[in-house]
Amino acid sequence: MIRFDVLSIFPEMLISPLSFSLLKKAQEKGLVEVSLHDIRDWAEDKHKMTDDAPYGSGCGMVMKVEPVERALTAIKNPEKEALVVLMTPQGETLDQEIAKELAEKEQVIIICGRYEGVDERIREHLTDREISIGDYILTGGELSALVLIDAVSRFIPGVLGNSESTLSESFSHGFLEYPQYTRPAEYKGWKVPEVLVSGNHAEIERWRRYESLKRTYKRRPDLLEKTELSEVDKKNLQKIKLEDT
Repeated sequence: MIRFDVLSIFPEMLISPLSFSLLKKAQEKGLVEVSLHDIRDWAEDKHKMTDDAPYGSGCGMVMKVEPVERALTAIKNPEKEALVVLMTPQGETLDQEIAKELAEKEQVIIICGRYEGVDERIREHLTDREISIGDYILTGGELSALVLIDAVSRFIPGVLGNSESTLSESFSHGFLEYPQYTRPAEYKGWKVPEVLVSGNHAEIERWRRYESLKRTYKRRPDLLEKTELSEVDKKNLQKIKLEDT
């Protein structure tokens, strides 16, 4: 089981998404535990302030270090291997490998930033890892925290109905996923590729690999630079490039 602890000043934002579909079932099965924490609970002034104006002037507010540090001290389980993650656009971009790596942790504590960001001392002294979900800015870290929880939870044994699902998904082997079809075999003249209804599983696997390679080349060629290609893949890639011209 993996435990997620989310630190936010708006923890209510996460309640609804965590109450549906796979994440709901994973929690009911005891495979995933998610606890939401309001950072204001660890603010000691009478106004429960979690932010303040930045030193040196500037626009916006900055999240304070004290309540975050107190929250982490209270939440960290000394008997578990805990990892503290700060959701920030400055972090490394989340991918399948990172999600798989985090799924091996016992406790993942997620800090959701707000306003103009967090006091740098949170990064330097309290955070183990900084993660981004893309090169854009959100109002806060809550939505990206949900993305992280969902992506990581899929690697927990028993969360997915079919344990092999993660093996065929996009990015799992460096390629985008091959095209998928279901019944009917023909609709408005749009036909499912014959190989998929042939019953020849070896041919189906070859077709899927080829289509996955082709889709990756056309949509995300950058992924091919980081993926080790077999000799068959290399020959097929040359064929795909010729078709493209």
